[in-house]
Amino acid sequence: MAIDTLPTQKPAPKPKWLRVKLPTGKKYTELRSLVDKYDLHTICTSGSCPNMGECWSEGTATFMILGNVCTRSCGFCGVKTGRPETVDWDEPEKVARSIKLMKIKHAVITSVDRDDLKDMGSIMWAETVKAIRRMNPETTLETLIPDFQGNERNIDRIIQVNPEVVSHNMETVKRLTREVRIQAKYERSLGVLKYLKEQGIKRTKSGIMLGLGEKEDEVIQTLKDLRSVDLDIVTIGQYLQPSKKHLPVKQFITPDQFRKYETIGLELGFRHVESSALVRSSYKAQKHLT
Repeated sequence: MAIDTLPTQKPAPKPKWLRVKLPTGKKYTELRSLVDKYDLHTICTSGSCPNMGECWSEGTATFMILGNVCTRSCGFCGVKTGRPETVDWDEPEKVARSIKLMKIKHAVITSVDRDDLKDMGSIMWAETVKAIRRMNPETTLETLIPDFQGNERNIDRIIQVNPEVVSHNMETVKRLTREVRIQAKYERSLGVLKYLKEQGIKRTKSGIMLGLGEKEDEVIQTLKDLRSVDLDIVTIGQYLQPSKKHLPVKQFITPDQFRKYETIGLELGFRHVESSALVRSSYKAQKHLT
């Protein structure tokens, strides 16, 4: 079903556990000032992440490369869909400079999908990692990559620059993948994570959202599938509807249920499990280096 034809409905009121305080503190204020002064682009600000203050105070921030227009039209995502702009080959240096100005200790890099490009953006990905390392040799890196349509040559470019963590999100359970991630495939994403591990990436990571109509046994099966490809780290958070045109929230998952999934994940053997309503892909990312 196309996004434009999704039924609109009045969103359910958010439960109390989804209410967050506005970010404060000296470190946050300093970084916010730098971001505004130099027009630095972080997902933290553009996505109004609820954990921005906490992450920034710990020296972590997330940056998006390859523009802000995606070639895919996922039903959950607030990023604009359409024809992306021309690749900005100065972007690696710009991102590296932003990280230096903000004195970021651990940077998370993500991107839109660029299915319009022959290399699907993988060359820009590699160049960005190289630029960050040249300018910020002490900064550790997590790359939250697209699936590159499962093309191993493109995935190899990420493997060759060897980020400390390589992440690719499953987003949802198998049954809902076609509706939630319209141009993606559940098995293909699993295959990407498996390939990364087989090729020597030490820490692989993925994330899923809850509240889209999935059942408990489906969530547990997804966790088992992720462990079957030797995944190290998983994040589990609450889906929130970006606009009325996007998929509606079917359910607000309780804190107790999130804790249950965390326990199950740890029992399955994940190295780290972050599971709560406000968890996003890069939440406490620096912890995942241990």
